[in-house]
Formats: sequence, C-alpha cells, structure tokens
Amino acid sequence: MNEFKRFEDRLTGLTESLSPSGRRRLSAELAKRLRQSQQRLVMAQKAPDGTPYVPRQQQSARKKTGRVKRKMFAKLITSRFLHIRASPEQASMEFYGGKSPKIASVHQFRSVGRKPERR
Repeated sequence: MNEFKRFEDRLTGLTESLSPSGRRRLSAELAKRLRQSQQRLVMAQKAPDGTPYVPRQQQSARKKTGRVKRKMFAKLITSRFLHIRASPEQASMEFYGGKSPKIASVHQFRSVGRKPERR
C-alpha cells in the first residue's frame, strides 16, 4: 500500500504541473489506450478477467436458418459504439447508441435470461 502512495504522490505532482488542456490531452490518450485494450479483449473473445466468452447458444431446429460464423460483438467494439470522453478531471469510455449499451451491460453483468421482478 505504501508503494502505491508514493506512486500516487508523484503522479499527482506531474498532473498538477500540466495546464488544463494538457491534462485533457493526457486523459484523452489514456481513454484511447483503454478502448484499444478493451477492443483487443473483445476480439480475442475474452472477458476482462481473462476467461473466455460462453459460446453462442444453439438455435432450435425450427428457427435455424444457418450457423452464425462471426465472432460475438464484432461491431460493438467499433468507435461508432464505444465512445470516449475526456476532460481535465477525468476520462471515460461508454457504449453509445441504440441497443448497444443494453447488450453490453447484459453481457458484462451476466444477466442473460433474467427478467425484472413484477410488482
């Protein structure tokens, strides 16, 4: 814990010496690198903890029109859906547009098949 405190103090000193525009550029660069690392994980079909994705579910014979051969979330990792925001104070990455935030949250929190309780 003490070694992290020294690192944090040094990093705080470095960021405080930057101008607000410099901090924003640094935040943007960190967000871009975070997005790239997440894109690599999704392309490798691995969860953030390194475990492989659960394979696609088999379709019933009645609904089956052909096998889906592409990898899961191929379009979800594009910059069209995976947006980054940067300010001098923070950097963030979020899914944006249509159903993509819902699809991503269902798979992130493994809530497939769960339905909300009725009142």
